[in-house]
Amino acid sequence: MRFFLVLLIAAGLSACASMESAGEALEGIKDYFLGGEDNAEPPTPLVELTEKINVEILWKESVGVGADEKSLKLVPAVGAGRVVAADTEGLVEAHRLGDGDLIWETETEYHFSGGPGLGNGTVILGTTDAEVVALRLENGEKLWTASVPGEVLSIPAVAKGIVLVRCADGSITALNEITGAKIWSYERSVPALSIRGTGAPIIVEDNAIFGEDNGKLIALRLSDGKFTWEAGIVVAKGRSEIERLVDLDVDPVAEGGVIYIASYHGGVGAVSELDGYLLWRNEQLSSNAGLSIADRHLYVTDSDSNVLQLDDRSGSSLWKQKELQYRKLTAPAAYGNYVVVGDLEGYVHWLSNSDGRQLGRVQITDGPIDAKAVVADNTVYVYAKDGTLAALKVR
Repeated sequence: MRFFLVLLIAAGLSACASMESAGEALEGIKDYFLGGEDNAEPPTPLVELTEKINVEILWKESVGVGADEKSLKLVPAVGAGRVVAADTEGLVEAHRLGDGDLIWETETEYHFSGGPGLGNGTVILGTTDAEVVALRLENGEKLWTASVPGEVLSIPAVAKGIVLVRCADGSITALNEITGAKIWSYERSVPALSIRGTGAPIIVEDNAIFGEDNGKLIALRLSDGKFTWEAGIVVAKGRSEIERLVDLDVDPVAEGGVIYIASYHGGVGAVSELDGYLLWRNEQLSSNAGLSIADRHLYVTDSDSNVLQLDDRSGSSLWKQKELQYRKLTAPAAYGNYVVVGDLEGYVHWLSNSDGRQLGRVQITDGPIDAKAVVADNTVYVYAKDGTLAALKVR
C-alpha cells in the first residue's frame, strides 16, 4: 500500500504542479503513510478486561501463508456449508463450518490478491497478475481464467450469472460466470494521487454500484454496463494533495433501498439506490477500514480505529468506542447484540451494540487481522494475514 502510494506521487502528480509543490507533496505523503517522527501514533495498550461474555474458539486452521504481510484483500467467504479462504501463493481451501475439517484444497500457480467471492457454485479470485480465476465450489476444480486490465485488489462480486471485478486502476470488468467471457467493461481515469486499494462493487437489484477515487459513487446497469446514475459523496478540500484525498475505497453496503459508503477524508454518506439522490452526509468521519449495517444502525471504523454507531436515517453518531485507538481495527461486523472487530495483534474484540463498551476479546494469532469478519449461522469467521482461519462463538 505504502510503496504504491509513494510511486503514484513520484510519477503521477499533475503536470501543472510546480516541482517544488510536487516535492513537498511527496515528502508529506511519505511522512504521513510511512511513519514520520510526529505522526506515528502507537497502538493503545489493551487494559485488563473483566469479561462480560464467554467467547469460544470453536476451531482454528492455517491456510498457507495468508497475505504474507502484503496489503491484499483476501477474506473468508461462507456458502454451501463451508468457509473458503485463499493465500497469496495460490492455495485455496474449503473448510466445513461446524468443525473446520478440510473439505478440499487446490494448489495453483496464481498469486491471489482479491477474494474469494462466491457465486452459484463458483469461487472467484483475482490475482496480482491481472487475472481472474474461477473454481468449482463443490471440489475446487478450476473452471476458467480470464484477463482483466490490472491487479485485482477487491473482492469479486457475483450475481445473476455475472462476475464483477474491480482492478487497481479503477476499472470494472463484467465476466460471464460460467465461461469467463467478457461482457462489458468500464474505465475512468483516476486522480494522480490516490491510496492503493479499491472498494469492491456491490450488486443491488439490476445495478453494479461502486465508489471511485474522486469521491463519487457510480451505478451502472448490470446487464450491459450502461450508466445509471452518479452521486457526489465528497468534494475534495484543503491546500495539500494529502488533504484532498477523498478515495471511496471501502466496500459499500446496502439495505432498504439505500447505499452507504465511507470516504478516506470526506465522511460517510447515504444515497438512494433508485437514483443516487444524496440522503445525508456526515463529514466528521474518515474511514478506509469499512462499515456494516444492522437493525437500522450503521457501524464504522474510522481512520484512528475508533468504532462508531450511526443512525442510518441521519448519519448522526450514537456512540463512539475510543479505547482501541490506533490498533488498526478491521471494519466492524454486526453479530447479534455485538459488534466484532479484529486488530493488529490478532485479537478479536466484542463490543456492545447498545453503547460500544468492551465485553470480551480473544486472540487467535499474534499477527494482524485486516479482513472484516464474516457472520453466518450464529458464528463469526475470522481470517488473519498470516493465514489463520478461525470460527468463534459466544456461549
